[in-house]
Amino acid sequence: MSRLLQRLFGRLPIGWLQLTHKRGRFLAALAGVAFANVLVFVQLGIMNSMSTATLRPYEFFRADIMISAKDANAMSEGANVARQWMLQALAHPDVTAGMGLLVGDVPWDRGERDITFTTFGIDPAQPVFLSPEIAAKSALLQVKDAALIDRLARGLPREEAAAIRPQTPLSFETLGRTLTAFDTFAGGGGFGGDGFMLVSDQTFLSLFPERSSSAPDHIFLRLRPGADVAAVTRDLRGLISDKSLRIRSYAEAAQEDLRYQQTQRPTGVIFGFGVLIGVLVGLVIVYQVLSADVADHLREYATFKAMGYGPRFFLGIVIEEALVLGLLGFIPGLAVGTGILTLMGKATTLPLGMTPGMAVTVFVGTVVFSILSGVIATRRLAAADPADLF
Repeated sequence: MSRLLQRLFGRLPIGWLQLTHKRGRFLAALAGVAFANVLVFVQLGIMNSMSTATLRPYEFFRADIMISAKDANAMSEGANVARQWMLQALAHPDVTAGMGLLVGDVPWDRGERDITFTTFGIDPAQPVFLSPEIAAKSALLQVKDAALIDRLARGLPREEAAAIRPQTPLSFETLGRTLTAFDTFAGGGGFGGDGFMLVSDQTFLSLFPERSSSAPDHIFLRLRPGADVAAVTRDLRGLISDKSLRIRSYAEAAQEDLRYQQTQRPTGVIFGFGVLIGVLVGLVIVYQVLSADVADHLREYATFKAMGYGPRFFLGIVIEEALVLGLLGFIPGLAVGTGILTLMGKATTLPLGMTPGMAVTVFVGTVVFSILSGVIATRRLAAADPADLF
């Protein structure tokens, strides 16, 4: 390491030698930086999993425009929308199809553990609004009380889900009715429910008799190929009588849902503060180590200063120490953080895991904040007089 740093800096690696002079403190400092990295990795992993879980239900459908109530900040929240607005939207020449989406939570009592499905009621005769995987199986939903269930749902054994096929369906009781799952699709547990389920709109209304087909939760619209989504959205805002509706492109609706989860829901805010706390912990640890090291070597620095070495020389030494701490502390932090996220993902079925983007972000952040800590730690040395240091 000394030879490598000597080639890199073109001088004796004073910072490295000072850090390793007291190996116990050096190892403790590396452990502190690694701990801060692990904290940030875990919080970022949870935030990323929340983003993935929020956007996942949007992947089940294919729409160009989404019409929702004014208080519908998420796909599973908000008041109902009158179906008559879909009929008004269909009057636009660029709108080719519309479908109402019904949303509700359906419990499945399995004895040892209940599973709660975020359930979507759809028109199975309109596969154009469904993702390819689901569209290929949507005809099964035309059977009364038929369902497609999430094979990645939390609490559903994988071997049991793998056995669900049209030839070997699975029936279960819920909300006073018997549903039959004829097939599965890939979804996954989230922060609000254990998984997802798709049924026909008629089956949904039999589960929720207080709901009405004339008041879905959202309205999906498809446009003719080549139509300008933004222009049609503006036209519909003027065409539809209810001006309180949220008429957005489907992509905008997904991003607004994500921003709402990250910035207004307590979970998103908490995880964001967790990342900030991890960064501050790392900053304080590196600063304390470097500040203590500067204090231990004030006499040596005074000698260099009396010999005519300027602030750049001392700053280079401390930044060298900061880089060593940041780089060597990142490696075990990455390894431990990856292991923790993997274990959490298996235990919760949330989409938790290390991504290249997370690793690069934390690495750059570690280096930047380590250097910042080094700059702060040299302020005392830069302001000191050589005569006062002896």
